[in-house]
Amino acid sequence: MSHTPTPTTHLLYLHGFRSSPQSTKAQLTRRWVEQHAPGVTWWSPALPPSPREACELILSGSLDWPTPTMAVMGSSLGGFYASWLSRRRGCRAVVINPSVQPASSLADYIGTHPVWHDPSQHIHFIPEFVDELRTLQQELPADQPPGPMGQPAQLLAVLGTHDEVLPFDEMRQRYAACQLRVVPGGDHALSDFETLLPEVMGFLGL
Repeated sequence: MSHTPTPTTHLLYLHGFRSSPQSTKAQLTRRWVEQHAPGVTWWSPALPPSPREACELILSGSLDWPTPTMAVMGSSLGGFYASWLSRRRGCRAVVINPSVQPASSLADYIGTHPVWHDPSQHIHFIPEFVDELRTLQQELPADQPPGPMGQPAQLLAVLGTHDEVLPFDEMRQRYAACQLRVVPGGDHALSDFETLLPEVMGFLGL
């Protein structure tokens, strides 16, 4: 007999590096929630470039959310943050092409960069932020699944096999103990994400 997950009542969406709450996936998810689950509390904050500040923001902002019925979604660097919050809070998570070793993958991005969805805005990424990512990575040991309390069934990883930014094999290995949804031919942005939303929301009981 299949298990029906407890419906999510509070949903947090975390965007990736150089992205924003205006990202395509964030907006598709927001509209899905508005249409199919209007009673769900939705929050998709603009994350500061400092990883430490970003994690402090999402932790404090969701502090009064009920752990059994809250969930976090995140893409790329936001997927790393989602894994971190999931382990910290013990809540469900969906990670989309998540960054596995962000301290390494972003070390070459020191400098000023335009935001994808609004080139008039810029983020300033400094060397100290790489150190902050390295510290956060230590809270997600590689030999343990990143789900809450080590329970992999609580975390779904959606991975594109043709991600042009992050290594697919590295993501698959990191999340091997979790529920996996492999998207053949999927790129980093997961351009067909809208077709995956019903499956993702089903994981969250919505």
